[in-house]
Amino acid sequence: MRSLLIAAAVALSLTACATQSTPPVAAPAPTAMAPAPKAPECYNGDSGKFEAIASVATISGVKVVCEKTSDGKNAQWMGIKK
Repeated sequence: MRSLLIAAAVALSLTACATQSTPPVAAPAPTAMAPAPKAPECYNGDSGKFEAIASVATISGVKVVCEKTSDGKNAQWMGIKK
C-alpha cells in the first residue's frame, strides 16, 4: 500500500511538471541590413595596405597593376602589359 502511495505521488508530481506552460518567447529584434560587400582589393605587402582596382604599384621592384579576377569576386596583382 505504501509503495502505491509513493507511486501515485511521483506520478502526480510528474504530471504537474509536464503540464506547466512556459512563458511566451519574445520576438527577436529586427536585425540591421547587412552592409554592402566591399569592392575587391589587392594587398600590397611592401606598403602593408590594400589597394583599389586599377592601382599601379611597384612590388619587390616589379611594376604591377591591381586587376579583378575573371569571376569578379576578387582582385590580384598582374604585371603591366607593354
